[in-house]
Amino acid sequence: MKFNKTRNKIIGGIFIFVMVVAFFVMPTGYYLEVPGSAEATSQFVKVDGKHDKKKGDFLLTTVGIVPGSLFTMLKSMGNDFETIYSKEDLMGDENSQEYFRVQQYYMKSATNNAVQAAYSAAGKPFTKKYLGVYVMEVMDNSKFKGKLQIGDTITSINGYKFKNSDQFIKYVKKQKRDSKVKIDFLRDGKKESVTDGLVKLKQTKRYGLGITLTDNTEAKGNPPTKINAGDIGGPSAGLMFTLQVYSQVTNKDLKNGRTIAGTGTIAPDGTVGPIGGIEKKVYAASQEGATVFFAPDDPVTKLIKKYDPTYVNNYHLAKRAAKKIHTKMKIVPVKNLNDALNYLEKTSK
Repeated sequence: MKFNKTRNKIIGGIFIFVMVVAFFVMPTGYYLEVPGSAEATSQFVKVDGKHDKKKGDFLLTTVGIVPGSLFTMLKSMGNDFETIYSKEDLMGDENSQEYFRVQQYYMKSATNNAVQAAYSAAGKPFTKKYLGVYVMEVMDNSKFKGKLQIGDTITSINGYKFKNSDQFIKYVKKQKRDSKVKIDFLRDGKKESVTDGLVKLKQTKRYGLGITLTDNTEAKGNPPTKINAGDIGGPSAGLMFTLQVYSQVTNKDLKNGRTIAGTGTIAPDGTVGPIGGIEKKVYAASQEGATVFFAPDDPVTKLIKKYDPTYVNNYHLAKRAAKKIHTKMKIVPVKNLNDALNYLEKTSK
């Protein structure tokens, strides 16, 4: 009898231990988006081989993505600065490696756009080199599934080199449905090639490769600028990198000793676009001691309201977040690069 009681206690203890581990540690298939970090852009940017040494900081802001346990998910409920996402909502059909590659591409695109926007605003020369078509997705019915990967850059098709993705798409359209095409591409810097056929594209009468693509370009300025964001991905640091590059190529002290944070995509013409998770970024910036936060003031069009009647733009979300955490940090709306530059120049005197 004593043996049975001891055994039952051990089994009961193991069961409780397993349940505790499951509650606190085991993955659920869900993720939490939480406030991330606020990082000085000067550490990632070199102009003419030099980092910015002027007092103050431009801060890019991030969100953190962490696997959700039952404990952390329950804990996050009611927290305005933590959001639960399913893996599908967060990554779509991509696995974690593919998701990371796409985020790295978005960052590369953002830094290229930052160079173009900053050098254009500064009146400095730059060049833009077309590298090829970047593969964003390979569809399940594509004959190139398993042969092309997300992150590959297609440099030619049947030996034909193109200057943009539109030329590439038009060339593919001209091919017969039973054509075999040879694709040359770069993967992790290595040249490779593959040959296969076309497939009927969903919801169209056309035949194609069955991939989603975008242009892969590289911008270089004079003096030369290098931006290395490390493991940080996504397009949302575009505005802050642009301000960093602009201040260095013009040698203007826009910071004036201040800690200035913000977020927003940047287009080559300087247009600032909306991003996700801005409430978490406001929180991260405030924690880091920023006194100014640039928030995209994206227009809320009738079309947006038609598809999402509850849509609130980034600037107003940022204002709400700042009010909730009682920060003295000033939220500044920006539609384009000039809005940010004008604000900094006026307030730095």
